[in-house]
Amino acid sequence: MASDLDAPLSRRRAKAAPPAGRGHLPIARLASAGIAAVLIAVVLRVVLVDDPDGGRPSAEVAISSTHNANPIVGENATDPGAGAIIIGPEIPLAEVGGPSITTLEGLPDGAPVEEAMVGPDAYGNLADLVEETEYGPIPRIGGSGETPFAAYSRPSTTPATAGGRPLIAIVVTGLGLNLSGSLQAIEKLPETVTLAFAPYGKDLERIVGSARAEGHEIFLEMPLEPFDYPENDPGPDTLLTGQAPRDNMRKLYKVMSRLGGYSAIVNNMGARFTASGADFGPVMEELGARGLGYLDDGSSNRSLAPQLAQANRVPFGRVDMMLDGNPARAPILEALAELEARARRQGSAIGIVTALPVSVQTIAEWARGLEEKGIVVVPASALMKS
Repeated sequence: MASDLDAPLSRRRAKAAPPAGRGHLPIARLASAGIAAVLIAVVLRVVLVDDPDGGRPSAEVAISSTHNANPIVGENATDPGAGAIIIGPEIPLAEVGGPSITTLEGLPDGAPVEEAMVGPDAYGNLADLVEETEYGPIPRIGGSGETPFAAYSRPSTTPATAGGRPLIAIVVTGLGLNLSGSLQAIEKLPETVTLAFAPYGKDLERIVGSARAEGHEIFLEMPLEPFDYPENDPGPDTLLTGQAPRDNMRKLYKVMSRLGGYSAIVNNMGARFTASGADFGPVMEELGARGLGYLDDGSSNRSLAPQLAQANRVPFGRVDMMLDGNPARAPILEALAELEARARRQGSAIGIVTALPVSVQTIAEWARGLEEKGIVVVPASALMKS
């Protein structure tokens, strides 16, 4: 019998090969089974495990920790109060009229953070009382219903709280046109004197900011058409009779944007304009819609301001006397004596002067002796009826 050594080579190899299904691993089947197992595990984890981070690595950090791992921050930080950190060198507060930040320490729960942190801007405007226009910010009634007249008027004794004492308001006009003269008036006059600014000065932000810092109430002068216009011209952007209301509104907005933080408008001239209901009516309606007051300078008996102010719910007052029609010390003192007599008869009176140095100096001297007379000087807003 022939042995395997005698068999052909091809037969020997065939015989030596293992049977089918033995000796080789089923790799494809194993891979499919592994993938299926992984998918089943993922599905089971999503269904059974409550993990909102999806298995992502996380760590807890105590944000209230006083430890600071940054040495630069540690070197430059100060501790002005609990929870407050200032990085870098100390920044001085704005000297006049700049923005301010109110700390939130002790803020009641639910108090609006925006209102707590926002103060007057560089022009003296409160953010909620401003509407942006193509000419700049102008006053408006705030979302809470607060008016610029209420927000910017200086708190004061009123006829209801005066206890029978006569009240006098003094309004100084023409400020802002001369820097040094305006600053001297702000320095010399009592803080209860109301200051009215023309909208044409180059340093209005600085001057008005100084007046506000000294505690003065601010009014804005509005140029209105007199009977002899243009021979007598109150200035650029004068509101004119016979123009379309939209044209006068543009001028009104432009003038109103020249300064901020004022509670009322006072007319500059305007005998013709204030006598025309068709022209003056839309302006007074706009003042009422924006929450501003109106002070009539008393120069025209034909002015419709009292009726229009009442119809549009505009806080209104009328000047009783022009005090420096003759700009010299003795005549001004005589006019002031007459104003005192009116205040005693009526309970209150409003006087108006220009920002001439002699007028400012005379008013400052006169005011120092009022306490012994039992007379109180109040801002003009205190004598304006809403």
